[in-house]
Amino acid sequence: MTGHVDGGPSALERPAGDVGATELRAVLRAAVAEGVRDVTLDFSGGAMVDSAGLGWLIAGHNSLRKVGGNLAVVHAAKEILDLFRSLRIRQHFSVSGE
Repeated sequence: MTGHVDGGPSALERPAGDVGATELRAVLRAAVAEGVRDVTLDFSGGAMVDSAGLGWLIAGHNSLRKVGGNLAVVHAAKEILDLFRSLRIRQHFSVSGE
């Protein structure tokens, strides 16, 4: 992931390529530790998510909700949108397409 652009309690992360659990865990933990409450993951860089990364998306969502925050995914490719739809991920946090 690249660094985040923040304006207070929110952050925009732009992952590129495959998004795995290790990367997501580090970014989401750092964001919460820095006081960030709303994290938006911008998948416009062609990001793909592995199965462990899906688990960390849910864990990140849960961690942010505990502190009154939100997780969102934007600019997801059709394949990711289809996967999130089939797994009903969209009922946990906001997901939008390209």
